[in-house]
Formats: sequence, structure tokens, C-alpha cells
Amino acid sequence: MKQRIAFSLAFLLCSIVSFAQQIQMPQASPSAKIAQKVGLTDVTVDYSRPSTKDRKIFGELVPYGQVWRTGANGATVLSFSTDVIIDGKNIPAGQYALYSIPGKSEWTMILSKNIKLWGAIGYQQSDDILRFKAQPAKLSKKNETFEISFANMTDTGSDLSLKWENTRVDFRIETEVDPLVMAQIKEYVIDGDSTDPSLLYSAASYYYTNEKDLNQAYDWINESVSADPKYWTMHLKAKIEAALGKKTEAVETATEAIDLAEEAGNPDYVGLNERLIKSLK
Repeated sequence: MKQRIAFSLAFLLCSIVSFAQQIQMPQASPSAKIAQKVGLTDVTVDYSRPSTKDRKIFGELVPYGQVWRTGANGATVLSFSTDVIIDGKNIPAGQYALYSIPGKSEWTMILSKNIKLWGAIGYQQSDDILRFKAQPAKLSKKNETFEISFANMTDTGSDLSLKWENTRVDFRIETEVDPLVMAQIKEYVIDGDSTDPSLLYSAASYYYTNEKDLNQAYDWINESVSADPKYWTMHLKAKIEAALGKKTEAVETATEAIDLAEEAGNPDYVGLNERLIKSLK
């Protein structure tokens, strides 16, 4: 009896060890994850990257007119931390599978609420949250491995770029930035009646950059530099003065900013202020 128990335990142990041992090899389509802050939104893409391997891709391996997983293995998943705008449509924050229907002269891009499928097996159009058209372009250099990347970044948006073989397809992701920033300025600076120099500087900078109320921006930057003058805050004050037509004041402020920048060992801001002064003469 004891021998049978010992044999059974030994067999079980060998089975566990055998099961645990796996031969590690490179994946045919390795997984990848990219992340990008777009405006104030965290955008991530989880996908797998197949390679061409001397195969004809679009029109053969990936047939025209059929739903494609837009990658390999499991679904390619896009994640948005806030609402975004794609093709003029508002897409709520969340996770979506990215599918596509390639064509010779036009692609249909698809965002699906079902992110659990293996590739496109079981795909149903009823799960779509968005379908839109995108135009393929020819690459000047062959892309051996399928690649998704972010391109043409602005303060509020980015292109999502798909490249494989000789084809590139881009579409735009836009985010709402101004309402979120203005809500923070209202809460922290206006309603909060802040005296924090860094908050006042940030609010003034946003107003200046986005061509809002320059007089209000000037009030805030004056409070900031009065409390804690820095070469970068003084430079912003000089730019706002220049925009308000206060050229004499702008030159004086920029000169002070140069002194502070030299003291701090920052030649970049020395140059910025020197160029601003030159533009005002």
C-alpha cells in the first residue's frame, strides 16, 4: 500500500514538473503595447505584430473586403482614459477592439465594444460603436513588421498610424482639452482666489497661448512674478506685454528675464528674450 502511494506521489510530481517546463521560443507575432498622452487623455494600444515573411499581405494574406483583426492573435485593443472624438463622433472613455476592412482604395475602420474575441472570430457588427472610412497611402519603404504608432501630435490630438508591407493608414484621435483646463482654472485660480505663483503662471500661460483674455492673463502673471520672479515667468510676462502693445514694458521685463536666466545658467531663455527684444525694436 505504501509503495503504491509513493509511486502515485512520484508520478504526480513528475507530471507537475513536466507540465511546468515549457520551451521558450520567439513568438511569430510578438505582443506590443504603446501608450501616449494625447491632450489630457491617456491612450494605449495593445496589439500583436505579424511580419511579412515574403508573403503578399493586402489582397492575399489579408483579403480585401473582409473584417481583419488589425494585427495578429487576439483583438487589437484601444484604451481611452477620457472621452475622445474620432471621425467627428464622441467615443466614451473605455476599451475598444480595433477592426478594419481593408480595400484597394478605401478602408473601413471599426471600433467594437467586444474586446474578448480571438482575432475576428465571432465578430458581430452589432457590437460596433463606430465605423468610418480611411484612405490608404503607399509607403516609400517596405514595413516588414506590422506597426501602430502615434504621429502628428498637437495639444489636442494625434493620428493613429497603421503601417505594414507597402501600406499606411492613418486616422485622427481628438480630445476635449479646453473645457477641462478651464474648469481647473476656475476651480483653483478664479473661485479659489489662488495666490500660488505657479498656478497663476499656468493660468496666465494657458490664456496667452490660447488667445483668451490677455488682460486677465496679465493680472495673473503680474501676481506671479511679484510673489516669486523666475526667468520663465518673467519671459511670459514680457510676451504678454508685447501682445498688449506695451513694448517699452516688454523690453524692460525681457531684460530682467535675461539677467535671471544668466544667473541660473540657462542660455536657452537668454536667447528667447534676446529674440523677443529684437522683434520689438
